[in-house]
Formats: sequence, structure tokens, C-alpha cells
Amino acid sequence: MKTVTVYADGACSGNPGPGGWGAILEYRGKEKELSGGEAETTNNRMELTAVISALEQLKEPCRVELYSDSKYVVDAITLGWARGWRAKGWIKPDRKPAKNPELWARLLDLLDRHEVVCHWVKGHDGNEKNERCDRLAVAEREKFANE
Repeated sequence: MKTVTVYADGACSGNPGPGGWGAILEYRGKEKELSGGEAETTNNRMELTAVISALEQLKEPCRVELYSDSKYVVDAITLGWARGWRAKGWIKPDRKPAKNPELWARLLDLLDRHEVVCHWVKGHDGNEKNERCDRLAVAEREKFANE
């Protein structure tokens, strides 16, 4: 099984507001950058979209080392929250609806296909690839902020 390293980040101005996401995939010394954005979104949606977009690039099942500064994404995956929300019809333990269920459903399907190991990195703390993803996300966000 191939091992791919993914860095992913999202950015939003206002919450909701214009947002962007960026991702970097690394495999055997080669890198691929991805980015996109939306005019009206949230930071969490952009964090999720970055991860989903990166994983959707993989053409076969892979081992993925995922680096993200989003505790929302990392904890929901590693602590099993997202799977629990899905199992209970997208209802959280506090009986409130889980946010972004359509994105979580897409991500969980991808997690079933790939072997993903999550690594939380502190944002804006000098991690070169995380900083690059942030710059990609902010650049995409700015495209919508100026409309």
C-alpha cells in the first residue's frame, strides 16, 4: 500500500463568511497543491473540504499521514465522534444535530477506503507545509472577500 502525506488547512473571514482551503499531497518526493473556496461558508467546512479534496485525489487505497491544525477534524476522526454521529442519524450526544453531515459522510466514506493516521499540528507555529496550506487557503478566501 502506498503511503501519501497530506497537509490540509482551511480559512474563513467571519464565520460564516468568505472562505478558502488548501492541501498538499506528497508521494515519493513529489508534491501536488490543491485549493478552492466559497463565498459563504465556515472555517470548519473549509477544514473538512481540504481533507476531502485531498483524499479524493487518491486513485487507489493508500496509507495516509494526515496533518491538520483543526482539532475539529482530527478529534472527530481519531476519537470516533464522526462515526458516532453517523450511527445515531447525525445527532450528537447532547441531542443536537451534528453540523456539516454531508461533508462528514463524504469524509467517512473516504476513511473507509484509506488507512488514515491523523496528526494534529499547532497552526501558525512554523510547520512549513501547514503554513503553505494556510497561504493557499487565505489566497482563495481573498478571491471571494473582494467580490
